[in-house]
Amino acid sequence: MHVATNLTQQHLKQRDGALDLLKWLALLCMVLDHLRYVGYSADWLYVPGRLAFPWFCLAMAANLARDGVKHAGQWRYLVWLLLFSALSEIPYRMFIAEHDTLNVMPTLVLGLLVARGWQDRALQLRLLAAGALLLAAVFSAQLMFGVFGVLLPLAMLLVIRRPWYFALLAGLVCLAANQWQVLYYAARLGNSAAIPAIATCLVAPWLGLFLLRHAHDVKPPPMRRWAYALYPAHFLLLLALRQAIA
Repeated sequence: MHVATNLTQQHLKQRDGALDLLKWLALLCMVLDHLRYVGYSADWLYVPGRLAFPWFCLAMAANLARDGVKHAGQWRYLVWLLLFSALSEIPYRMFIAEHDTLNVMPTLVLGLLVARGWQDRALQLRLLAAGALLLAAVFSAQLMFGVFGVLLPLAMLLVIRRPWYFALLAGLVCLAANQWQVLYYAARLGNSAAIPAIATCLVAPWLGLFLLRHAHDVKPPPMRRWAYALYPAHFLLLLALRQAIA
């Protein structure tokens, strides 16, 4: 227990590559998930796709939990998320024609506000968190991953320094964010991807924490602010691929 906690704290104090690795893998899983919309039948890609959102939420929690993070840095984080929430919506709608939610960025924006409000007792932040949670509850159907998706960064923040088995609680929130009723119904109908997807949702937070605690010696390319542009850009690239093979 103490070894795992110390490794996590060591990671949170300095950039050691594990967080960048987590982000790159989350990006890869997201692209794999969206390849299902290119034109070929590849439902099995839904399973690794269930890792993307919880790992992005864990990366957010790791940034929030980092010792010495300044308030100004968190406001800049929020501004970048808001900016790319707006910039990503048109490419998202162009690529996924039968969309029924906004792109994932608004969910992360509200999730950041909720987690930050829990972390800081300042009245302003608590009010912002309450407002974000209220918006998430009212407009859950319009948000990708719904209100439970908004709560997932907070769940990750609460377990990030705890023993590994606490991550299973965050896994339950992850499963709820992924419409467990739909997955359960699909599993009963014999859908081959449903049961692996349920299992992936449950273990995704633990797998992410395992990477943060044990991959601190890896040195992937740092994922800096330019990486926000990868979200709308990947929609445009996949759209071009779909049109090329049509």
